[in-house]
Amino acid sequence: MSRPAVPTAPAAPAALTVHALIGRQAAQRPQAVYACATESGHQITYGDLAGSCLLVAALLRSHGLRPGDTVALVMPNGLQTLRLLLGAMHGGFCVNPVNLLLQPEQMRAVLAHSDCRAVCVAPDRQAQVRPLLQGLDRPVALIVVDPDAQTLPGPDRLPANAASASNAADAAPPAPEAVALLMYTSGTTGQPKGVLLTQRNLALNAQAIGAEHELSPVDRVLAVLPLYHINALVVTMLAPLAHGGSLALAPKFSAGRFWEQAARAQCSWINLVPTMISYLLEGPRPALAQTAAIRFCRSASAALPPGQHRAFEQKFGIGIVETMGLTETAAASFSNPMNPAARKPGSVGRASGCMAGVVDAALAAVRNGVTGELVISGPNVMPGYYKNEPATRASFTPDGWLRTGDLGHRDADGFFFVTGRIKELIIKGGENIAPREIDEALLRHPAVLDVAAVGVPDRHYGQEIGVCIVLRAGMSCTQEELRAFSAAALGRYKAPGHYRFVTDLPRGPSGKVQRLKLLALFET
Repeated sequence: MSRPAVPTAPAAPAALTVHALIGRQAAQRPQAVYACATESGHQITYGDLAGSCLLVAALLRSHGLRPGDTVALVMPNGLQTLRLLLGAMHGGFCVNPVNLLLQPEQMRAVLAHSDCRAVCVAPDRQAQVRPLLQGLDRPVALIVVDPDAQTLPGPDRLPANAASASNAADAAPPAPEAVALLMYTSGTTGQPKGVLLTQRNLALNAQAIGAEHELSPVDRVLAVLPLYHINALVVTMLAPLAHGGSLALAPKFSAGRFWEQAARAQCSWINLVPTMISYLLEGPRPALAQTAAIRFCRSASAALPPGQHRAFEQKFGIGIVETMGLTETAAASFSNPMNPAARKPGSVGRASGCMAGVVDAALAAVRNGVTGELVISGPNVMPGYYKNEPATRASFTPDGWLRTGDLGHRDADGFFFVTGRIKELIIKGGENIAPREIDEALLRHPAVLDVAAVGVPDRHYGQEIGVCIVLRAGMSCTQEELRAFSAAALGRYKAPGHYRFVTDLPRGPSGKVQRLKLLALFET
């Protein structure tokens, strides 16, 4: 297919690794604050960050890991979580931030598939994680780390072991093509796929985000998304490294405390998903002093309803920059301009830090205005899925463009509009949920004969999970029973919010359930 024009590159020289991003800022601005905790007020300067990276590498080496090995993190937000993530990347290790919403068996599957050699776990998660490591085909070190601690664990060895830290300092820096991140994302089969992202993918997209949003050292972002989310990891953790800015890290999103946190930390921009925007709209209008310094809100991970877009800007006086990306593209790949007059409501924006196009079913490029599948090419695109060559091949066109699975079109100005999804993923609060995963869980209930899950529009989450249930002949079951069963099988977050009992499910000629025909059942 023909390639669109390449977006303007950042003016600063490109740093091709996370290691180089950290080293550059530590050399130029060692006393500048990189991160602060919204609750404790504790800070990490760029100089501190560079030093802690060496200690993290020494810690991992002391547990037998070598550059290239994978370390998993089962930890909530915290400054120590930041140190571990960045220290592992800086040292040439691969990090796998594990989604804390996973059920035990799902987490066990991720830890087994990842080939991790160590797991850093928060104290309150230790009892949950330890049994999951039993029976694996390899020894895995369990390192208990307080996410809010100021020092690394093992005071008998670290940070006092200067020799170990010195060895880490002398190690060769990771190459741009070295894998730095392994992040699992749901697919239509319900089996999570491990997305591999390199040092180059992450560093160049961090720089593209800084250039796109015109960020500078004076900018600080309020980081409320969990650090196991690709958006949080790249946009709020890595992007400041590219432009010398900083982040204010909150333990989690709190609609009631959000504006207070942003004001107290003197944030100049905020990074949200539509679910959070919805909850903020439900709350009171903050004082002008709490929002005056915020120059824009970045929205990503799912489509933002135009009504909520307008309502947010009117209520809070803060412009929204809509963006879109995938785990497979290291978060951002589309963005609206910073100039409010140039933005197009309803559009995910123009290609950012990459190239994008639209193809038909035969993978041929289509004209502007014609709907097709969005495809992406550029330095932010993953090399592939971990230990899943069939999925990797299926995700790329023969000439190397990533197939997003999103339907949409491009207008004459180069703005992209997403109109639907080819894959039947449910996107709840920015998290991908495979309908088949829901189906299979509910099919384990003895009264359920057939089931189909579908994404139902929801003002808070963007989509809520709805299920249509066919009961077995002669058997009965109430919604309340299914809610309790779903919560136990899937966890509260993935448990369906809406239930409908039907006599059969609509199917196409091939026998596949036609899920979209079920949406009408949830309109009343």
